[in-house]
Amino acid sequence: MNQLSPQQWRLQNGTTGTSLGLAELLWYQRYTKVLDLTPQMAIQSKLAGTYLAKSKGRGMEFDEVRHYQNGDDVRTIDWRVTARTGKVHTKLFREEKERPVFVLTDLSSSMHFGSSLLFKSVQAAHLAALIAWHVKQRGDKLGGLVFSKHQHIELKPQSRSHGVLRYFHALTEIHQADSGNRGLTLNDALSQLRRLVRPGSLVYVLSDFSDFNQDGLRHIRAIRQHNEVSCCPVTDPLDLMLPASSHGMAAVSDGLQTGYVELGSSALQQRYARQQNDMQQQLKLHLNQLGCKWLPVSAAEPVLSQLERKWYG
Repeated sequence: MNQLSPQQWRLQNGTTGTSLGLAELLWYQRYTKVLDLTPQMAIQSKLAGTYLAKSKGRGMEFDEVRHYQNGDDVRTIDWRVTARTGKVHTKLFREEKERPVFVLTDLSSSMHFGSSLLFKSVQAAHLAALIAWHVKQRGDKLGGLVFSKHQHIELKPQSRSHGVLRYFHALTEIHQADSGNRGLTLNDALSQLRRLVRPGSLVYVLSDFSDFNQDGLRHIRAIRQHNEVSCCPVTDPLDLMLPASSHGMAAVSDGLQTGYVELGSSALQQRYARQQNDMQQQLKLHLNQLGCKWLPVSAAEPVLSQLERKWYG
């Protein structure tokens, strides 16, 4: 995979790198093993499911044996252990709980950029596809929010292939939307996701965090109180540093005023790289302090390669 040129890789995976189609999302179905969504915190959902909660009681999964206590159900007595030890023992079971998975995918205008392999928006959709297929394979329900500056689609958790395909259709629809007045910023999307998420869920936030601010941090803090949160900043190499071979004049703007810089200046290149690195480190620090996982993804390399190398091996 790594030996292919960007053009060869895009051809193999049926993607242009700039647009988004259903076929390239379906392609990831065979690669669910590169992810591990095993819960790291107690499951708080009241619905039955496939994960073991820390609470002990009547359930589907045997946990341990202990001495019989007054009030224990006589049907749970372990007669083999009782006969062997001469003292009455009872079986304990660990409850199985359901854990919905919510994926927030940012397809706003800043994500429609890429200098090498893919647009950041397409890479975010590919990562969302991997997560979605793994959720289906584990038997969990998938929900979330897909948004751009034009449109957004809110998805309540659903299981099996229906939940996955519904999310994929939302990705392709929002990615190609070029008009509309139902768009969201990242901070607005986090606010809406906060109302959607159930306690005990796993939440993925896929974005370049370009317009993230204190409001967004406040929403993530509230979501994190009762859920696991993984933040996946999607970046392009040009987000982090200017090419050493760059030259000429470039127009830059802060939204109010426009100026010009000399791209060939080594001092400018160093200052830009330092500033971008500081911004990334500050974002990472704030999110880590909230207990969020930090899982960076580059749009310049296939997401499978990054997962296999960085995250899980």
